[in-house]
Amino acid sequence: MIKGLADMLRIPLPKLRELGEALRAVFTGPFTTKFPKKVDSVHPNFRGVLKIHEEKCIGCGACSQVCPTNAREMIVDKEKGVMRSIHHAERCIYCGQCVASCPVDAIYHTNEFDLAETERSENWQTEVDKELVYCEMCGRPFATKAQLLWIAHKVGDLVNANPTLLLILYQDIGTAPPTDAGKGKEFPYRSGTMRILCPECRRKVYLHEEWGY
Repeated sequence: MIKGLADMLRIPLPKLRELGEALRAVFTGPFTTKFPKKVDSVHPNFRGVLKIHEEKCIGCGACSQVCPTNAREMIVDKEKGVMRSIHHAERCIYCGQCVASCPVDAIYHTNEFDLAETERSENWQTEVDKELVYCEMCGRPFATKAQLLWIAHKVGDLVNANPTLLLILYQDIGTAPPTDAGKGKEFPYRSGTMRILCPECRRKVYLHEEWGY
């Protein structure tokens, strides 16, 4: 009997703080946000919906290399001659690795956080296409034009040490013939070294022409 009385005495009585909150809610309404009628503000560093500056992107693929969930994908579209960068939003965990690794600050977080939709739509996939550059020897694509131009401007005067970068830069400003200018002419229309080549073919050309291997 004594034990039963002790158990009864341990029953907690309503706390004054909780009672006060209940009374205030009667007159002021519940303490909840007004979302979606009124969107709450977020911190400036909030990692919300990811977006990309298409004009800044160089198609280097750094974002796809660091993405832990494979939310970013690089696809070579030979029919259109472009490197396609795809962001699969449904796989993204908004960790910010792609933002930190982008060399040109093309990817950025927004303050948007409302991703709820009733069905899958185009908002779940973002695509950016960049023109491909093909090796004049093996014919395979090895980089995007935007990436090579970015490197050429980055290295400055040292661009003269790399014929591929030099030719891409001169073609962009209109002082060098296009890549297909030598078609129909006897090979080579330029020396083997002064051609747009992938790293593997450039190594072969240098070894053959300079060392006679």
